[in-house]
Amino acid sequence: MSTTETVCPGCGLRMPPTGKPYDGSFNASPECWSVFTEVTGAEFSDVVLFSQVHQLTVDAYAAQHVGGRHPDKSIAIHLAGLHFHYARGIKPVSIAPLMQKLASRVSDWPHFDPPPVRGSMTIFDVALAESHIDAVREWSRGVWESWSPHHAAIAELVGNDSANIDFRK
Repeated sequence: MSTTETVCPGCGLRMPPTGKPYDGSFNASPECWSVFTEVTGAEFSDVVLFSQVHQLTVDAYAAQHVGGRHPDKSIAIHLAGLHFHYARGIKPVSIAPLMQKLASRVSDWPHFDPPPVRGSMTIFDVALAESHIDAVREWSRGVWESWSPHHAAIAELVGNDSANIDFRK
């Protein structure tokens, strides 16, 4: 590794050091975190992006950057978010209430050993994409698929938390 670049421990993104501060709450380099905050900032400022993919962006980033100070509860919640979308077909904008319901009923959070590779894309690929929505969907699906050894356990953890919600709204 060159001293003129940093490598993100979560996704492997290589970038020149920026010197920007980062609190380390995710297992990410400051440079990767900076790209993530730019991407989520763009999503917050665009109602279409926010409603269609913001939840996927947050969940994929968390699941790809597991480790460090990132607690088991957070990983499980974000994997549940990806489960709700990819296994149950729930729209991203409808996922947050389900995650809140899950968080309120679980007190003992499981530990999921992370896969050695958590997708082939990074947040940087999303930032540079011509179609933000397509890129987030491809990236988040890749991250979700990388956790496939745990899909059954995640489904069991989630249980029927989506059973009483009308998703046609």
